[in-house]
Amino acid sequence: MQKVQDFMEVVKSRRSVKLYDSSVTISREKMSQMLEEASLAPSSVNLQPWRFVVIESPEAKAKLLPLASSNSNQVETSSAVVAVFGDLNFPEYMDEIFSDTVASGYMPQEVKEQFMAAYLPLLQSLSLEQKRDTVLIDAGLVSMQFMLVARAHGYDTNPIGGYNKNQIAGAFGLDAQRYVPVMLISIGKAAAAGHPSTRLAVDRTTVWH
Repeated sequence: MQKVQDFMEVVKSRRSVKLYDSSVTISREKMSQMLEEASLAPSSVNLQPWRFVVIESPEAKAKLLPLASSNSNQVETSSAVVAVFGDLNFPEYMDEIFSDTVASGYMPQEVKEQFMAAYLPLLQSLSLEQKRDTVLIDAGLVSMQFMLVARAHGYDTNPIGGYNKNQIAGAFGLDAQRYVPVMLISIGKAAAAGHPSTRLAVDRTTVWH
């Protein structure tokens, strides 16, 4: 029960923070740890189509700022901004991921071969729209998990959807035809507390059958 209570404290204490203590830095070791923990999120056929660009240097933030000018406080004062993308070429990683799963002892080789035969042709035949739907859902899951992981490590975050999605991939050296922008997530230590907010009651959002 204690673990559930600890988790709920993380959930309930999360706030969307707009202004950070700009003197706080996050080491690459710590950021890598949080991204690794976030990447335990589920994904379709475990193909993990999320990709991250960690924007932390002054030069990178200066490049991002005109693309997210309506969120300049978060960009300028945060320790970093994590740009989350979905990789439309995610089926290419199936053999690598499943081979690692076999090597880790989590899947027999024959099951891997059955999965590859059944799912790889299906995934490769998906339309562009279907692939986009898949990566947006899966990258949304990892994004929420990252924000909760960050809170568990004592950091604050803010998801950002207001930015130039047409230019963000190219600005950071990614193929815009392959990588779908999902969101930006600013991260750091709050300089001003995020405001609590209300939620619709469950009976307003749920239908029981």
